[in-house]
Amino acid sequence: MQLSVAYRGRSQVARTTVGLAVSLAPNLRRDRVSFVGTLRRPLRFREAVSALHDVVISDLRFKKKDKTGYERWKIEEKQREARIRREAVKAKRTELLAELNRPVPHGLEARFNRCRSRYWDARTKYNAYLAREDPQLWRLLVPCDPVITVSPDVLFFECFSSDESSYGCLTVDRGAFEAERDVSLGTTNVDYSWRLYEHFQEIRSYRETRFTIDPLGFEVQTQAEQAAYREEKIELPPSWLRGFSTLQSAMSLPMRRVPVSREGVYAILAFLKRHKAATSPRAVRFELFPGQPTAIVLEPWEQRIVLHTTPYPGTRAEVIRVWGRDRLRVLARLLPILDGADVYLLGTGLPSFWVMRMGEMQLTLGLSGWTTNDWTSGGSALDQLAPPVDPSPNVMNEVAAAFREDTRWTLDALAARVHAPAPVVSAGLNRLALLGQVIHDLPHEVYRWRQVMPVTLSAEVIGPENPETVAARQMPPRNVKLTLDHTDAKGMRHLAGTAEGRSTVEVTLDADQRIVAGQCGCSYFFTGGLRKGPCRHLQAIRNKALNPDPSGGTLETWYRRFAPAGV
Repeated sequence: MQLSVAYRGRSQVARTTVGLAVSLAPNLRRDRVSFVGTLRRPLRFREAVSALHDVVISDLRFKKKDKTGYERWKIEEKQREARIRREAVKAKRTELLAELNRPVPHGLEARFNRCRSRYWDARTKYNAYLAREDPQLWRLLVPCDPVITVSPDVLFFECFSSDESSYGCLTVDRGAFEAERDVSLGTTNVDYSWRLYEHFQEIRSYRETRFTIDPLGFEVQTQAEQAAYREEKIELPPSWLRGFSTLQSAMSLPMRRVPVSREGVYAILAFLKRHKAATSPRAVRFELFPGQPTAIVLEPWEQRIVLHTTPYPGTRAEVIRVWGRDRLRVLARLLPILDGADVYLLGTGLPSFWVMRMGEMQLTLGLSGWTTNDWTSGGSALDQLAPPVDPSPNVMNEVAAAFREDTRWTLDALAARVHAPAPVVSAGLNRLALLGQVIHDLPHEVYRWRQVMPVTLSAEVIGPENPETVAARQMPPRNVKLTLDHTDAKGMRHLAGTAEGRSTVEVTLDADQRIVAGQCGCSYFFTGGLRKGPCRHLQAIRNKALNPDPSGGTLETWYRRFAPAGV
């Protein structure tokens, strides 16, 4: 997807006679959004927005060692290669001109898709090289500038990490500002740079800090102002957009809330800083018992952190394992200003959301299951989040009409407004979140209307779900039977069974519940194995083992899977 942005000048932190002025340049390609106010506690904002910056630049994907021994040879060959390129371009131009009026050849689209895939692979490798060798230039190539939303009661900043595995949202209550003026509600991108982050570090508590989403950017008139006006076109990778939307849809679902004290957050971060796991599993295990202190266990060391001051408020005993804990280190900077935290859990292997509470500010960190995500392969539990039945157009229209009346709703109030059951409304909200129209504000427990892109997203833009994953999710439970469920001494879980009459379906899950091996007699597996993602039969066997509830694929059973007991 190509995203066009336009800015007047650049975002900056400037010194004034009374203090500092934080001025963010909004995207002029979107509706007018502006805000001017003075921060009551600038130091808290500095630390929170710096943690958000760490989410943007985080990239924990495996990086091969840089071998640059051939660079001298490349320098010697540079002139020869340039001549070859010129000759190749000339010959290709002549060839294209000769075929100018010929019909489109058969298979052009398939070849185009292969070339596009090769381009994104090369771009990803180049991105990793720049991140290591030239961080300032790499920052200019981060996929998308942060998104800021001005609402009647809050401001919130959103970003997605470079490795497409972490989501960050900094929410600032409007009460954190004084002397507000030039307020225009809405959502826009803001110009962001590495230099701006460095200027944020100059914010101090003893001098006034004025925060501005520049309202003058929408009134470019003079020639001098036109000179500062610049446009950019950003090509968003399909996986980036798909990952962002998938985490947003996961965030819209009902979840278990686990309160965690500041001491508990410190204990987790301190232990992870001093220890590095050499083997799987690398999960964080939550042992939840109603009314009892929550126990957080770090695997594989079985390090128990018991939260004696924060008992679990739920009504059902559960043990939930989540992954992605190395990315929690971005929260270390918030410890001195932290009041407490809440962890929102969907279930084992599914995304988790860590909400850090800092008075009038809250930072939400969303973590997918693993650092390396293939958002189209169907190999992770994330693909099981979508509701089994699409909400009806009437429900979607009613929900959209409700948000036109008021930009924020609780689930119960919205269900009463549209006269539909909570599972049906939740499925509609999940769909809107996937399309970038709605965000679930976890700290305030409301759903907000927020269009993350200047254009309405569609399933074609985001990318369709993997067909094998959809087929596995819609497969009737009676057609899937589990005949073997064994865990060996190395922690590998071996499953076997039948799915749609297939008699030789075998699946191997590692200690982190990922499909690492399998065997099936279907044509999809025969032609591609696991290279294109597991087939529907392998996924159906895994789904049966991880979610043995045979009650069927309805919106009610889907909703109960995520909702805490009693909801």
